[in-house]
Amino acid sequence: MSNRRTVITTGAALAASWAVAPLAAQAQTVWKASDVHPLGYPTVEAMVRMGKKLEDATKGRIKIQMYPSMQLGGEKEMIEQAQVGALQIARISVGAMGPVVDDLNVFNLPFIFRDEAHMRKVIDGPIGQDLLDRVTASAQSRLVVLGWMDAGTRNVYANKPVTKPDDLKGMKIRMMGNPIFVETMNAMGGNGVAMGFNELFSALQTGVVDGAENNPPTLLAQNHYTVSKVYSLTGHLIIPEIFVFSKRTWDTLSKEDQELVRKFSREAQLEQRALWDAYVADATTKLKAAGVQFVEADKAAFYAATQPVRDKYGSKYAGLLKRIQDTK
Repeated sequence: MSNRRTVITTGAALAASWAVAPLAAQAQTVWKASDVHPLGYPTVEAMVRMGKKLEDATKGRIKIQMYPSMQLGGEKEMIEQAQVGALQIARISVGAMGPVVDDLNVFNLPFIFRDEAHMRKVIDGPIGQDLLDRVTASAQSRLVVLGWMDAGTRNVYANKPVTKPDDLKGMKIRMMGNPIFVETMNAMGGNGVAMGFNELFSALQTGVVDGAENNPPTLLAQNHYTVSKVYSLTGHLIIPEIFVFSKRTWDTLSKEDQELVRKFSREAQLEQRALWDAYVADATTKLKAAGVQFVEADKAAFYAATQPVRDKYGSKYAGLLKRIQDTK
């Protein structure tokens, strides 16, 4: 009889444990985060670190699963997935959100920032917060913007120095597919060519284009330095990026969890910046060791040459442009 009671008791205990197990599993929430860049890239690493903090702070209740290297698609797909709640966190370019809050397009204009330090003061201050708040408040976006991220300064690379507008005459330079960027290169003295990033390496190899423009990490990571040996510090574009959270998911969170996400997002913004600076320094060292020549450019001459682009596209942002210029 005692044996039978033991079996029944043991069976009841097992049944109870099976009943509890699904509840324990449901208690853990796994958020998806996505980026076009690979693991180890500063924007990705900042999100991975944020996930670890969230997991620690919630004792494992909330985790972030990172999907790098375009595993969930490009930025357009990532935005769409975040809007419907299939994805929680995405790192996206400002250009992708320009149609939602038009003032974000001001950052696509050439020489809007004096340097990266100026850009950081702008995005860290009231202008940056105002723009983020407006994206979040937009019914069209269906996203909560968590913060800014750095993408560095874009410079021209080719097989010869580009120190002044005359140096670009007759040169075909690949640009991102946005009329502002193509017109910027045309104003700088070259021939801007809109081209998919995936086509660029072979285009450089075969001479379809004479050069391109980007930051040092991209020049290194994409092996473009093997065919373009001169990196000219034109500094014509400094475009920050943003990371966003699905509003559909956000609205289901407690106030405490929302505050936790905001707190770690602020930390992620600054951590990504430190990671980015170290990443650029490392890439620069490796590029120089590989024989890439870094040359200074006459930024004042390029600034003057691109004034027509700022006049054409920037007139409607006059007030915002003045606030940016007045930021010290």
